[in-house]
Amino acid sequence: MLVRYKNDSKGNSIPFAKIYTKDEHKINPSFIDRDAFRAVKKLQSTGAEAYIVGGAVRDLLLNKKPKDFDITTSASPRQIHKLFWNSRIIGKRFKLVHLEYGNKILEVSTFRSDEESFGINNNVFGTVEQDAKRRDFSINAFYYNPINEQVLDFNNSMEDFKKRKISSIIDLKNSFSEDPVRMLRAIKYSISTDFKLKFNVKRAIKHNQSELAKVSTSRLTEEVNKILSSGYSRDIFIKLQKYKLLVYLLPCFNIYASLDRVQNSLLELDYKVRQYQNGETEEVQRNTMLLHLVKELIIFSEEGLTQRERFKETFRQIKILISPMTPSNYEVELCCAQLLKMKGFSVPKGCVRRPKTSNNINFERRRKYISSKKRSNKKYDNSKRKKKTTQAKITPST
Repeated sequence: MLVRYKNDSKGNSIPFAKIYTKDEHKINPSFIDRDAFRAVKKLQSTGAEAYIVGGAVRDLLLNKKPKDFDITTSASPRQIHKLFWNSRIIGKRFKLVHLEYGNKILEVSTFRSDEESFGINNNVFGTVEQDAKRRDFSINAFYYNPINEQVLDFNNSMEDFKKRKISSIIDLKNSFSEDPVRMLRAIKYSISTDFKLKFNVKRAIKHNQSELAKVSTSRLTEEVNKILSSGYSRDIFIKLQKYKLLVYLLPCFNIYASLDRVQNSLLELDYKVRQYQNGETEEVQRNTMLLHLVKELIIFSEEGLTQRERFKETFRQIKILISPMTPSNYEVELCCAQLLKMKGFSVPKGCVRRPKTSNNINFERRRKYISSKKRSNKKYDNSKRKKKTTQAKITPST
């Protein structure tokens, strides 16, 4: 193990990070996404620090192939945006950069300053050490450099990892009130890693349950989607119900979550997701995930309904069951169509409306625009050179 040092206020060298080499952490390099590797390399080539961070490193240390790769760097959002043609800056509270590779997105963030925690300025950038102190839990606080294959640990996170425990890096007096979604993530990480939550984390969750009521529906929707696509949805929902968090996440579904038929449906979904994660089947779509969430709870007792009326009634029941989730109507409509076919009913034409894929269109337009601009600039430079050579030829010699 290597150690990184810094000078204190008196000029003395003090250790502030542990560095684990490839022989110690044993991360499989073949699990690294090629685009993430190239993005880190490109950022480092400009003189910036850049690392793969968060859940991706956690999964790599557990010898799992990560689904998503997040990158953090010392470069500012504007510098990142200039460096990558396929990038766009998002966010107001804290600016991030998305690198778009077809349907895949790599999220790149700039090191956050510890000033952010006091609400002075959410876009004050800092050092990698300050950024590490802003991470939520110990198991998500590793920084991996895929170029030299070293893992940086600023919070003694490896000790927790070896003990298979999850502790909070941020003071628990503020952590869950500052961002209540962290409670959901703590439960999710505990189930997916089979690590135990430290006692003070469990106590803080029970104390801050009601804070989830303040979270926006868009963020709750995102978290439910992540749970459903984790491969551990059944066990996560059971644990969320135990900690009385599910009532804030899916209040109507919470009433029925403990039913055997509902849990079996979620087990079926988890099996499908794990098959995809192992590369055995195609990706499970969100409408199929919704189907497994609600299919055992939809009632088809009304008789004498037309096909269209039955579709609308099924749609209405699904929306009530998943409230306050706000998935796209297209996903819910697809879920309705699947469910009706499963129950032997006909699906009326025109009830499933395809959404406009504006993001993909805009991305493709931007790519074509940039390439055409490069071509036009090249033609302009060539014509300029030809003009100069022609002028040189016709200029009379003195």
